[in-house]
Amino acid sequence: MDRIIGIDYGRKRVGVAVSDPLGIFASALDTVQSAKIIEYLKKYAENEKVVLFVVGYPINMDGAPSEAAKDVDIFLKHLAKAFPDIPVALEDERFTSVLAHRAMIDGGMKKQDRMKKESVDRISAAIILQSYLDKKIK
Repeated sequence: MDRIIGIDYGRKRVGVAVSDPLGIFASALDTVQSAKIIEYLKKYAENEKVVLFVVGYPINMDGAPSEAAKDVDIFLKHLAKAFPDIPVALEDERFTSVLAHRAMIDGGMKKQDRMKKESVDRISAAIILQSYLDKKIK
């Protein structure tokens, strides 16, 4: 079954999300150390058919890439080298952390669990992916 992977890349941690086989819904999958993300994705791709990576791209309010975009650009080069046959789409990641916190509160997650940055990263990846999927369906 085809899967689309959503990625919220950060210097320390990477949030990972995955689509359902029909490409309609995104689900938070995991949080991985940045140094191990390519290895993680390779293992995932051994068991599932990954057809697209959707990577959150940090953009300032004026539309220009933010300082963190440099890190994402480096990651994108590594991703393209490791998966030359899988396309990559970039998705604006502005406000995803805020939306992730709101989703955790609305979902009834305890404050102690909301403080874990790993939770925010994984949910942010799901928001990035869902944003892409929603645009694709329209």
